[in-house]
Amino acid sequence: MELESKILSKEILQYLYDNGKTLATAESCTGGRIAETIIASPGASNYFKGGIVSYSDDIKVSLLGVDAEVIAQHTAVCEEVAIQMVKGACKALQADYAISATGVAGPGGATPDTPVGTIWIGYGSADDVHTLKLTEDNGRDLNIAHATNTALRLFLEYYREKNPVLSDDEASSK
Repeated sequence: MELESKILSKEILQYLYDNGKTLATAESCTGGRIAETIIASPGASNYFKGGIVSYSDDIKVSLLGVDAEVIAQHTAVCEEVAIQMVKGACKALQADYAISATGVAGPGGATPDTPVGTIWIGYGSADDVHTLKLTEDNGRDLNIAHATNTALRLFLEYYREKNPVLSDDEASSK
């Protein structure tokens, strides 16, 4: 596990634990790596509810509530599926926030419209989901590592933006 991932995981733990919030994951192409990185920090059980590795489309539909029609029309590697995976993880695991990843890590599985390295990341709460599409192919292991780090960084930035830390002066005046 990369040092950056460990640092991000520890920061997420501090923010969520301090605020009594919870997090879940819904992963496909990352195969649980985001969840693994989160639980690498001691104390993660205080805020991490769990993760669903929905590698197959039927699990995305049955456990996460992803619309089968969306998968049929756009494949599982699309923005809408990443959004629905976040919403589904929040609901299924009763978490305040979730992170999702769906894509083609490689080396196989690509199509002309979805080349290897295409990974959609979703993050946020059930009513406020943001996404980012990765498109660079650096080989399976690096694609998964990059998606994991990016997902954690994006979630941390999102959480900080939604929950700014008060300075000592601001906190004492409240």
